[in-house]
Amino acid sequence: MKHHHHHNHAAIKADKESSDTNLLISTLLNLIISLVEIIGGLISNSLALISDALHNLGDTSALFIAYVANLISKKDHNHKKTYGYKRIEILAALFNAVILVVIIVYIFIEAWHRLFDPKPVKGLVMFVVAFTGLIANLISVLLLHKHSHRNINIRSAYLHLFGDTVSSVVVIISSVLIYFYEIFWIDPVVTFLLGLYLLKATFNILKESFDILMQGTPSGLSLIAVKKELESLPEIDNIHHVHVWNMNDHDIHFECHIDLKKDLRISETESVKDSISQILHEKFGISHITVQYEYNCCEDKDIIHKR
Repeated sequence: MKHHHHHNHAAIKADKESSDTNLLISTLLNLIISLVEIIGGLISNSLALISDALHNLGDTSALFIAYVANLISKKDHNHKKTYGYKRIEILAALFNAVILVVIIVYIFIEAWHRLFDPKPVKGLVMFVVAFTGLIANLISVLLLHKHSHRNINIRSAYLHLFGDTVSSVVVIISSVLIYFYEIFWIDPVVTFLLGLYLLKATFNILKESFDILMQGTPSGLSLIAVKKELESLPEIDNIHHVHVWNMNDHDIHFECHIDLKKDLRISETESVKDSISQILHEKFGISHITVQYEYNCCEDKDIIHKR
C-alpha cells in the first residue's frame, strides 16, 4: 500500500515536469504563430487571419498563465499557506476560461460584421499563413493532450489550443473557397458554429473551477453513500457534520464528526481510523481525512450541520 502510494506520487511528479516543458514549448509556438498571422493578415487584408491572431495572442497569455500556475503549485506548504499553492491552478483555469469567453464573444461580433460586410482578401497568402498556424497548433495540442485529462489548469489551456487548431482549419477552408469560388460568407458561418462548441466546453471549465473554489462536494460523490459505508463499521453509531471538498482537481479532503458506540480510548480509535481511511480511499478516492470522535455528546446528528 505504501509502495503504491509512493509510486503514484512519483508518477504525478514526472507528469507535472513533463507538462511544464510542454506548456512552455506551446507558449513559444503560439507567440510565434500569432506574430506571423498578424503580418500575414495585414499583407492579405484578411480580417479572419487578424482575428485568429488576436485569438492566438489571448491564448498565448493563457498558456503562460497556466505555465506559471503549474510552477507555483509545486511550492512547499508554509505557515502562511498551510494547504500549499495547489489552488493557484484552479484560479488560473477560471481566469483562462473567462478570457476564452471574452475572446469567443469578440469573434462572434467580428463574424457578424463579416457576414454582412465581406471584404476582398488574398486567398493564397491567407492559406499559407493559416496552414503554418495549423501545424504549430497541432504540435501544441499533441503536447498537452495527455496532460489535459489529469489537470483542470492544463485542460483549460488545452481548450484554448484546440480552439486555435479548429480555427486554423476554418481559415484554411475559407481561404480555399475564397481563392477559387469567392464564397466569403462561409468563414463567419463556420466561426459561429466553432464558437458555440468552444463556449459549451468553456462553461464546463468555469463550473468545475467555481465548484472547487466554493468547496462544493466533488462531482459524482454521494454523501449518503459515504455515510452508509462508514456507519456499517461495528464501532460507529453515526457520522454527521460531514464536509467533502476538492483541494484541486484530484485531491479530495474529508472531515466529519463520528459518534462511537462505545467510549473508546484514543489509542483504541487507531484501528477505527485505519478502517475509515481504507473505505474512503478505495471506494471514494478520498486522499485526506480529518475526524472528530464523539460519544453521546452532540445533539445535532444531521449529515450536514445547519446553522
